[in-house]
Amino acid sequence: MHYIIGDVHGHYETLMQLVSKLPNDAKLVFVGDLIDRGSQSAEVVKFVREGGHGCVMGNHEQLMDTFGSSFAVFVEQNEPVKTHSNWYSNGGIATLKSYGLVTLEEGKPVATLNAKEKLAQFKDDIRWIRKLPLYIELDIAHPSGKPVVISHAPVATVWGLRYSDAMYKTFLDMALWNRREPDEDTKIFNIFGHTVTPYGVEIKSHYVNVDTGCYMARSGYGMLSAYCVESGEVVSVKS
Repeated sequence: MHYIIGDVHGHYETLMQLVSKLPNDAKLVFVGDLIDRGSQSAEVVKFVREGGHGCVMGNHEQLMDTFGSSFAVFVEQNEPVKTHSNWYSNGGIATLKSYGLVTLEEGKPVATLNAKEKLAQFKDDIRWIRKLPLYIELDIAHPSGKPVVISHAPVATVWGLRYSDAMYKTFLDMALWNRREPDEDTKIFNIFGHTVTPYGVEIKSHYVNVDTGCYMARSGYGMLSAYCVESGEVVSVKS
């Protein structure tokens, strides 16, 4: 059975609670955004990597690739950490803290000294993130007969662009950042996250949104959820 897990956002302990409720032989596939905002991003990445679980790239992984690589250069060249970036302001600082690479002094991140081993692991994880696919097409079909495609953000409306060299950038941007739900006449059954659904896992005839706001407990969400492709079962835990 394939269980598709929503945006974890660094909540490792919540993820472990969810996994404990799933069958031991469950095939886990993550919709990206493993990192940022929560305090245990490094642990989440380690779990997914070492477990060999399926995972697509999310927009937060893209940000970590871009700005995390720059951070590593700053540290290696003994330059001050630049704190103004889209990643840092969207949970990147929490991710760097989880790797033991920064501490906060007067509310500002300061690079940890003599952290070569930790930095090496961080860079290795970035290399792994860089190779994550934009989508995973399962070898099973939905009862509707449509192929099942997992992505971070909805890609059904641009599915036909995935092999187009001229339009690949559009496909990439949509796969990571799109918030428009798929049209009903799309050719795939799309399972994704990225946009928090306020009513639990959102199940439609042509798509499923599994992002139930794991990091948003203070806003009344705060659930991490998994959706079973074969049975339609939903399993959720509170963060």
